[in-house]
Amino acid sequence: MHITDIFQASSPTFSFEFFPPKTPESSDRLYNAIRELEPLKPSFVSVTYGAGGSTRDLTHDLVVRARKELSVTTIPHLTCVCHQQADIQAILERYAEHDICNILALGGDPPLNLVGYDKANDAFQQAADLVRFIKDFKNTHLDKNSGGRGFGIGVAGFPEGHPGTPNRLTEMDYLKQKVDAGADYICTQLFFDNHDFYDFRERCQLAGINIPIVAGIMPIVSAKGMNRMAELSAGSRFPAPLLRSIQRAGEDTDAVKRVGIHWATEQCRDLLDHHVAGIHFYTLNQSNATRQIFQNLGARDSAALRQ
Repeated sequence: MHITDIFQASSPTFSFEFFPPKTPESSDRLYNAIRELEPLKPSFVSVTYGAGGSTRDLTHDLVVRARKELSVTTIPHLTCVCHQQADIQAILERYAEHDICNILALGGDPPLNLVGYDKANDAFQQAADLVRFIKDFKNTHLDKNSGGRGFGIGVAGFPEGHPGTPNRLTEMDYLKQKVDAGADYICTQLFFDNHDFYDFRERCQLAGINIPIVAGIMPIVSAKGMNRMAELSAGSRFPAPLLRSIQRAGEDTDAVKRVGIHWATEQCRDLLDHHVAGIHFYTLNQSNATRQIFQNLGARDSAALRQ
């Protein structure tokens, strides 16, 4: 289902993100998590992508398998890093052949295992360049399944600011370039203070960006996981009240998890009250926290949250 149809048919959207497993055991755990989340009736699920081919085929295999076995739209991530036009062309062809008609187009981070990586050698220097290439991609099979619209395209947004662009005015210019190149929606980096999201949404409006903006939510389930979030997100801000509650929990791992899920639940409740276009859960390939948030909100599935 094309992403524009999804937003028109069900607003707000509720979606989940997974990353491709690297071992048979982790593959089984992932599919158990997906199966447990399927009854929540997500609007779509997305699958992350490793630079330099580290998970390239794994991403494709997971996306295609999910497309065949699950009753949900699956959206693969695709990055500029370490790619030439021919690489991206081949990847898009493969997805089109398997009726995958949506892509999340990202700049991407350089792979840690490639010493001396030079971004200047990549065919696409900015995510806007990748968006433009995907938008111009022509494929008869894809057009047949997307109503002639080609791929639906998502891009990333950063409520707390992109770590690589300290100038926030320039940052918004870059986001506008991605939208003008053909993006259909924005999915944000995780955040823990909804005021950051509301300010970002308003700044987008001022910049003439009028496509749906989906809020990225990642519940804290452990102190170790919180530190990992801080590294991966390259600068997420943890509000003092949240940190205070985590500190009160101390070494009680169950208490830390309860605090994190409660905080994420309140974020979601407030976002829904403020008419968010969608909520995207970063699941870390686990189901329990997301299912608990739905239960805390009094909803058995996504349809109930739209009432």
